[in-house]
Order: sequence, then structure tokens, then C-alpha cells
Amino acid sequence: MARGPSYNVPYRRRREGKTNYHRRKRLLLSGLPRLVARKTNKHIIAQMITASIEGDKVVASAHSSELRKKYGWLGSLKNLPAAYLTGLICGYRALKKNVKKAILDIGLHSPTKGARVFAVMKGCLDAGVEIPHGEEILPDENRVKGQHISEYANMLSSNQELYAKRFSEYLSRGLRPEDITEHFSAVKERIIAEFEGKETK
Repeated sequence: MARGPSYNVPYRRRREGKTNYHRRKRLLLSGLPRLVARKTNKHIIAQMITASIEGDKVVASAHSSELRKKYGWLGSLKNLPAAYLTGLICGYRALKKNVKKAILDIGLHSPTKGARVFAVMKGCLDAGVEIPHGEEILPDENRVKGQHISEYANMLSSNQELYAKRFSEYLSRGLRPEDITEHFSAVKERIIAEFEGKETK
């Protein structure tokens, strides 16, 4: 590491490659709460965070593991439909805390069109939170519902060995991947019913 009176040691999170402080500064200058969307190898995490002198404060949050425990989701907890549903829950919880407008924070994720972090934002938008964005960056409605998964499953159905291998987790939970769009709609209705008091079919 360089030494000398004119050399400043970077912040620890900058050294570890965890935070882009130039981007963080621009987000904070907006004065809006940040919708922090993150993905791991197994889950999707959405948090509505406000900044203060004492540090960041989480106003509302949602974790994709809740989808299975609370709403009966049988699909993957890290795919595009799960990202959308997690964002939907976070959006409704943020509205309950009177957060009506926010700005998206994707951290160090690459801003790829239709990515899962943008599916999280789409869920928040549909819940009623206002977030500045370009429509072209959002994932396609059919992909959000999991239609691409259903089509892939139909394509593999002629090869039962490969089909069973690729969708073993879905099948072990009792969900045929071809039916994921209907299952998605049912889980979405349950979430809306909880927060808006609407009856499910």
C-alpha cells in the first residue's frame, strides 16, 4: 500500500469492493429513501432504507424466504417471479410506513435490462411506491409471471430424465413448472389480499 502524507487510505468497504461511494453520494443527495435490492445465491432481499447522521435505518424490508413460509410459494426463491413478489411485499410495507417515493439502489450489480433487481423495483411500483425509472429497463410482464420457465419445462418434457433433473426442486415441492404462471398469480393475490384486504378466489 502506498505511504506518504498526501495519501488517504480508502474506506474499508471501498477497499473490500463492497461500496461505490461516488454512487452512494449521488443516491443520498436525492433526499429520497433508497429501495435497496440485493440477490444472493439462494434468496432475494428488498429493503427500504433512509440515511441519517447516525447511520442507515431500515424502514421496511422483505425477504424471499417469506414467500414460502407465509404465502405458500413453491417455486425458486431466487428467480424473477420471486424477485417481483418480494418487491411487492416490500412496497406494501413501505406504504404502511408512509414511504410513497423512493430511489432504486442496486449496489454493485450491473444494470442489465430485465434483471432481478429491476423485478424487485417493478413489484414496489405495482404496490404503489413511486420510483424514477425508464420503462425499457423493467422485465417483461410474461417473464415476471414465469412464462419463460413454463415454456422451458414444456420444451424439456419430451426428455423426462433431463426434465426431472432440471426441475427436481419444483417437483419435490409438488409444483409442476408448467403451472408456475397460475401459481404466481395465486400467490400474488394472497399478498394483495393481506395488504389491501381483498378476497382471494
